[in-house]
Amino acid sequence: MVRFTIGRNELEDNRMGMSRRAVLGGFGLSAFGLAYPGLIPSPAGAQEPSGDPSKILKRHGFSTFGELGLPPDFSHLGYVRPDAPEGGEISIWSQGTFDSFNPYARVGRAPAVSVMPYESLLGDVADEVSAAYGLVAHEIEYPETQDWVIFHMRPEAMFSDGTPVTAADVVFSHNLLLEQGLPSYAQAVKALIPTAEVIDDHTVRFVFADGVPRKNLISQAGGVPIWSKAWYDKTGARLDESRFETSPGSGPYILDSWDVNRRIILKRNPDYWGRDLPIMRGRANFDTIRVEFFADTNAAFEAFKAGQYTFRQENSSITWATGYDFPALTRGEVVKEELPDGSMPSASGFVMNLRRPQFQDRRVRQALGMMYNFTWTNDTLQYGLFQQRQSFWQNTDLQAKGVPEGDELALLQEVADQIPPEILTEEVTVPPTSGDRQLDRRNLRAALALMEEAGYASDDRGQLMKDGQGLVVEFLTQDPQMDRYVIPYVDNLKALGVNATYRRVDPAQYTSRERAFDWDMIYDAYNNGPEEGIGLGQRFGSDAKEDIFNPAGFASPAVDHLIEKVVAATTQADMAAAVRAVDRILRYEQFMVPTWYLGKFWVSYWQGYGRPQTLPPYALGQLDFWWSDKT
Repeated sequence: MVRFTIGRNELEDNRMGMSRRAVLGGFGLSAFGLAYPGLIPSPAGAQEPSGDPSKILKRHGFSTFGELGLPPDFSHLGYVRPDAPEGGEISIWSQGTFDSFNPYARVGRAPAVSVMPYESLLGDVADEVSAAYGLVAHEIEYPETQDWVIFHMRPEAMFSDGTPVTAADVVFSHNLLLEQGLPSYAQAVKALIPTAEVIDDHTVRFVFADGVPRKNLISQAGGVPIWSKAWYDKTGARLDESRFETSPGSGPYILDSWDVNRRIILKRNPDYWGRDLPIMRGRANFDTIRVEFFADTNAAFEAFKAGQYTFRQENSSITWATGYDFPALTRGEVVKEELPDGSMPSASGFVMNLRRPQFQDRRVRQALGMMYNFTWTNDTLQYGLFQQRQSFWQNTDLQAKGVPEGDELALLQEVADQIPPEILTEEVTVPPTSGDRQLDRRNLRAALALMEEAGYASDDRGQLMKDGQGLVVEFLTQDPQMDRYVIPYVDNLKALGVNATYRRVDPAQYTSRERAFDWDMIYDAYNNGPEEGIGLGQRFGSDAKEDIFNPAGFASPAVDHLIEKVVAATTQADMAAAVRAVDRILRYEQFMVPTWYLGKFWVSYWQGYGRPQTLPPYALGQLDFWWSDKT
C-alpha cells in the first residue's frame, strides 16, 4: 500500500536487524511504513472521479485495487498464531547514535522504534499489498466516487496515559503535520486533502479536493499517526524539533527507559486497549523490546556472540559465511537460518548527485557505472551469496523487461519528444557484464571510449581532463563495513583516470552532509513499493529534485507525465504499465550504479524464540508476531 512519508531521520537504516514492515510491526500505520509524497497532479492531468456519488460503501478496511482478503468477521490475521504466548523480551541491535525520539522532524537522529507507540485509523498487514484494515477505526464509509471518507472510531481506544483517542486528536494530528511536518508532505496533502473535520467524539471526516485523482487518498487519511492534542497543548512541544519527551501513543508499546547512544527499552503497555482486536490477536507478544546501540558492526557481532542481545538480522555476507563458528552456535544455543523474503528489494546502489556538474553527461555516468564489478565483488567479497539488481522494482511485475510493448510502449510514445528515441526501440538498460578480475579490461576500454566521446582525454599521468579540469568524485559513507566494497570500486575508477577518493565520516557528520546534498556519490536506496501512486513524485518528480527522498536530484518532464499516469490509474494493470515506463527511463539515465540484493532474510537468534511456521510474504515480523518460548 502506497502512502505518504512524514519524516526520515534514521528510519531508512535497517541495521537494527529489522525490515521496515517489522519495525512498523503492524501496530497500525506509522511514518516508518508510509511511502512518499511529493507529486501534486494538476487538475488538467487528473481523471475525474468515477462512480456514483450517491452510492455509499461501508467497509471494515480499504483496498486500492480489488477486494479485501479478509471478511468483516475475521478472527485474526492468517499468518499469526492467535494464541501465541505473551511475555519475555526480544533484544536487537542498531548501529550509530540517537539524540531524539521524534522521527517526524528533519533535525536530530531518531531511532526507528520511536514510531512504535503510535497507531492510526487503519492498520497495515504483511500479506496484502493494497489492503489496510480497521484499527483505531472499526468501519469506514465513503461514496463510490471516493470524494470523502468517514472513519467510525472505536470508543474504547485509549492513549497510554489513559485518556481517550478522539476525532479531535485525529484532526489535530493531520493539521499538525500540515503545519510543522516536512514541507513536501504539507504541500502535497494540503492540495489533496483540504478538509478534516470532527463529526462527533468518535467520527471524523476527510474531504478530498476536486479535480485530483482519488487513488491512495483514503489510505493516506487512514494512515496518519494519531497524537494526543491535550499533550501538545499542555507542553507546547513542536513536531519539527528534536526532543526526547514524546506524546503518549495508543499502541501496544511505550518507551520505558533509555541510555543515550547505548540502549532503548520499550515495554508493553499492560493496559493496551486493543489487545483483543482481531487485527492484533497473536501480535505484540513480548513484554519488552530492548535495542542495543553499537558504533560498528564488528562490535555488535561480538556482543551478539556473548549474548548481550539475542536476535540478529545479518547484513554482512562475510559474517554470514565465515563468522558463525562460535561456541554457542556449536552447542545449539544459537539458531542460524535463512527465511524467505517475498518483499521487493530496495533499489540500492551507488547514487550520483545530479546537482553536481561532473555528472551532467550520461556518458560519464555510464562510464562510471561500468567500473563497478558486481561479479568480482559478489564472488570475492560476498561469497557468491547475492544477485545483481537491475530494476528499481526488482522481481515484480513493475520491472521493465526487453523492448517496450503494449500499454507501456503507448505511454512512452506520449513522451517520445522528451526522451531519447532508443528508449522506444531498444532493450531496457541493464548493468554491464563483468569478469572475474577486479578490473575488467573490456569494460575499462569501453568506459574510456565513452569518456572520450564526452570530451575527456588522458594527460601524461593518465588523468582524465576536460577544459583543463579533472573528473573528481568523492565517495561518502558512515559505515566501516562499506570499506571493502567502495575501495575496490575507487581503485577501478582511478585506473580509468578519475580522481576518485573515499571519505568515511561519523554518523552525525554523515547525516548533516547527506541532508545538505554535500556529496558526490553515496550508497543509498530508493524505497519503492509493489503498488505505486502519488508518492512516486517525491522520489522521482521534478518538483522534488531538492527533496531528501530523491537523493540523486533526478528530474524529468517525461517521468513527471508518467507519474501522473501512475496516480490516475484505476487498475493494477494500468498502474504497472506506467511504472514499467518510469523504470525504463530511470535505468536509461544511469544516475545510480545498481549493486546487489539478497531475496531472503539471514537471521540468527539465541534459543527461546518462536514464530509461525509460514511467514507472510512481506515481513519477517520479529517484533510483531514472533514470541518468547521462555514465558
